[in-house]
Amino acid sequence: MQFEGSRRSSHVPNLTPLIDIVFLLLIFFMLTSHFVREDVLNIQLPETESGQPLDKKKSIEIVINAQEQWLYEGKILDAKNLKEILREDLSKLEGKRVRIRGDKVSDLGSAVSLLDLVREAGATGVDIVTEKK
Repeated sequence: MQFEGSRRSSHVPNLTPLIDIVFLLLIFFMLTSHFVREDVLNIQLPETESGQPLDKKKSIEIVINAQEQWLYEGKILDAKNLKEILREDLSKLEGKRVRIRGDKVSDLGSAVSLLDLVREAGATGVDIVTEKK
């Protein structure tokens, strides 16, 4: 005859499947996430103490690189071509604002020439992009 002794039963849940699922989800999100890069070009923006964030969707952005070249939508353009393209694109925009993102070693003369060209193309406002200190 066998007597039934007191059995010790463990009421601790098995956490191994939960840990496996968490690691699989972590790997999934790491592999499927994409990392947004602000600039493809190597532009070092000047720094300022004051400034406000801009709405990127309501303006056109032009880049002045360290070699004094003007880039619009990743293409290097001269003054004549840039002015024609800006006139066309500004006519489609509601706010007609242009953002200038220039390298901090670029010449002020190039920036002033670009400001003049942008105004002639029909922009109602120009913003200069900087980095906050």
